[in-house]
Amino acid sequence: YDGAISHYNKALEINPRFAEAYYNRGLAYYYKCQYDEAISDYNKALEISPRFAMAYNNRGYAYWKKRQYDQAISDYNKALEISPRLAMAYNNRGLTYSEKGQYDQAISDFNKALEINPRDAWAYNRRGIVYYFKKEYDKSWEDVKKAESLGCQVSPEFLEELRKASGRQN
Repeated sequence: YDGAISHYNKALEINPRFAEAYYNRGLAYYYKCQYDEAISDYNKALEISPRFAMAYNNRGYAYWKKRQYDQAISDYNKALEISPRLAMAYNNRGLTYSEKGQYDQAISDFNKALEINPRDAWAYNRRGIVYYFKKEYDKSWEDVKKAESLGCQVSPEFLEELRKASGRQN
């Protein structure tokens, strides 16, 4: 990622109003777990291009990594205001709501992501986990099986916990 950051630095020296360069450098910082730097670059991208939905989405995810859930939700809301069919933002907001214990809101967001993309294995997996927390084990099984059928690797530890809690093997 350091090489990418160096290239984006050069691009920004040439054109300091290049929103995508800030966005992409933010991604590189994110993958290096340098969330404050990522957020700073997403901020710059959004100053230049205020309707850059993916920059809001990814800044939200960086806030999520920092456990700043309300800021994350605010960014996902803005991303969805700009791009209402951005399934990733529904998934991310659903994940954030689940972290806050707001399971009904999380399920609603995963449902919306699945309306947009019915083959979203990640959304099925995450919704299945939320159903587990709500003790709705049959729905949880249904979702994790669907996630697996779509190629998602469901955590073996989670499956074991689901077996114990539900009294079922699958």
